[in-house]
Amino acid sequence: MKGFVFSGLFVSSLCLAQQMPKDSTRTTDVEEIKLLKRLPVSKEIINVDKDLKSKNLGQDLPILLRNQMSVITTSDAGNGVGYTGFRIRGTAGTSINVIMNGVPYNDSESQGTFFVDVPDLVSSASQVVIQRGVGTSSNGVSAFGASVNVISKEPSKKFYVKTDDSYGSFNTYKYSAEVGSGQFLDNQLFIMARYTKIHSDGYIDRAFSNLDSYNVTALFQRNQTMLRLMAFGGKEKTYQAWNGIDAETMATNRKANSCGAIYNEDWSKIIGYYDNETDNYRQNHYQFLWKQELNNDWRLETTLHYTKGKGYYRNYKQDKKFSKYNLPNLVVNGNEVKRDDFIRDKWLNNDFYGLVSTLYGHLENMELNFGLVANQYYGRHYGNVSGVKFKNIVEHEYYRNRSLKNEVSGFAKAVLKLNKWNLFGDLQLRKISYDTKILTAGDDEGLDLDKQWNFFNPKVGVSHRLKNGKVYFSFAVANREPNRDTFKNNIDAKQEKLYDWELGLEKSWEDISFTANAYYMDYKNQLVYSGVINDVGDFVQMNVPESHRMGIELGTEAVLSSSLRLTANATLSQNKIKHLEAQDENKKTIVLSNTDIALSPNFIGNLGLQYQPFKNFELGITQQFIGKQYLDNTQNKNYKLRDYALTDFNAKYTLNLHRTSIDFNLLVNNLFDKSYVSNGYVYGTTPYYFAQAGTNFMFGVSVKFE
Repeated sequence: MKGFVFSGLFVSSLCLAQQMPKDSTRTTDVEEIKLLKRLPVSKEIINVDKDLKSKNLGQDLPILLRNQMSVITTSDAGNGVGYTGFRIRGTAGTSINVIMNGVPYNDSESQGTFFVDVPDLVSSASQVVIQRGVGTSSNGVSAFGASVNVISKEPSKKFYVKTDDSYGSFNTYKYSAEVGSGQFLDNQLFIMARYTKIHSDGYIDRAFSNLDSYNVTALFQRNQTMLRLMAFGGKEKTYQAWNGIDAETMATNRKANSCGAIYNEDWSKIIGYYDNETDNYRQNHYQFLWKQELNNDWRLETTLHYTKGKGYYRNYKQDKKFSKYNLPNLVVNGNEVKRDDFIRDKWLNNDFYGLVSTLYGHLENMELNFGLVANQYYGRHYGNVSGVKFKNIVEHEYYRNRSLKNEVSGFAKAVLKLNKWNLFGDLQLRKISYDTKILTAGDDEGLDLDKQWNFFNPKVGVSHRLKNGKVYFSFAVANREPNRDTFKNNIDAKQEKLYDWELGLEKSWEDISFTANAYYMDYKNQLVYSGVINDVGDFVQMNVPESHRMGIELGTEAVLSSSLRLTANATLSQNKIKHLEAQDENKKTIVLSNTDIALSPNFIGNLGLQYQPFKNFELGITQQFIGKQYLDNTQNKNYKLRDYALTDFNAKYTLNLHRTSIDFNLLVNNLFDKSYVSNGYVYGTTPYYFAQAGTNFMFGVSVKFE
């Protein structure tokens, strides 16, 4: 890790302003980040090379970000490879707006972010920018907890060859090769390409992951014009670990996985597991950016994008009726047969494409930013089954539905500089239409719905410049439509509205930097976790009329000596539903007031120490604290996740040879083998948990020749 920054620790935005590497990101991104630092929003700007590189040994982006402010992560397989997720300020991944180079990444229908489809994403990134709260207007769905912008790195001006290889617990390994062409066409064309292979057996039984990813970037720059073409994506095959386990099973076998279980005839005993109970998906992204400097004060950026996704998940379905899959009963030797075991594939085939255009300008002491977005999503959902005992049933399609979602939005942002004051205004208009239809009915899949929304999202703020810092205040309004799964659960689901107040301070001295941010997020019809999951492990959401999230976020970094640095962050919060009608364990309706929102702890903290005993050798340790959480919104003590504390350790040694550098990285997660659970749900009246791995390690070697 360069610059002696411990991986995974909080680094304040004030310090990062001085750590930004040259040539690591395109000029426009540097200018955008400079503007962002002046805006009255709470944020972290994470430099990948300095903050994430040494622990980027195969785990997904959410896991790499787990020590950032207000972040909680979880992993289905238990070790951070495969399906992973994060929550920021307690809000789910579907409420976090993720964009890649300004292009929306959240799935248009589910609003989820599936980083398993783009493994090793961090290896092709220069920076990750997290804005907590509503933040500033951007593309994609409105942020209801945070927005995360992943900024790709640009090809180097020098030729290089690089390989990153790692191996660790649970037979986890990563092989990655990258090459940069250097300059072509009189220093105007640069090309970079990367391929990565990741495999893990997983901590949970059979929860293996086989992941492939790639990134190819070509950059052409001449005079005032820049063109960039990117193609990136991945392919994943993962064994399902969506079911969780109950407390009784947890006590005897934390690694148990019921997915793929095959029972005897009376369903009293598991006699085996289907070896292909898997999720299979491929996702390819294409982005073409045209940046044009119009004059000294104005520039225009336009991006055309296209994402192609296609895949399925497969299940062994035991002793099911033919009628469930729109099949007639069979007659065998004069006897009517009504049931069979089936192999079921549920497919998703989708296309997402559009245009993102942004105009940047200056007028005396005012900075202006205008954006226009037009996107369309077209998705096909269908299912096939084949018989197990009766082999003549082959690839029968038993349901099909399709969805079309259009979005047009625009925003105008302005920052007016008046001496030490910055006045900020941001207006966004967003129009969405969503049309989904059942073409062939079956298995309760799909719905018939045609909805339109028109949203107006204003934001205002002010900041005052201090010596080596600033103080700021902002107010923002955000509106957001429900996702597909929410409508399937409740056709009358309502749109959400959020009023977000933020008050913050950033300040640095010679050896210390400090940030503090107080927030109050007032929701109308917030969609919160209900405590229930659907058949693919996604959490079902429900509207609550009135709720809020409020808290204070504190962060600091202190240079204790030339070789020792301390970093820390903490979030103390209250996440409450004002009024809730629910059912108790006897199915009686009860009225609850002022209850905790599901999976929203009141305390999140990270403490880290990094030590550099001599040049090229670094040691670090972090401690993460997560407070208690509830699996649903009733605050029932039987559905409580206990608080936990985790300790991670890392070490790095760099060997510099002629034109070659070799990095040796060791990462030990959960150093003291803490048994903990970071996620779960309630089925009926029984809580189910997703166990996370005990002590585990990754060792990596990175070699770069240039």
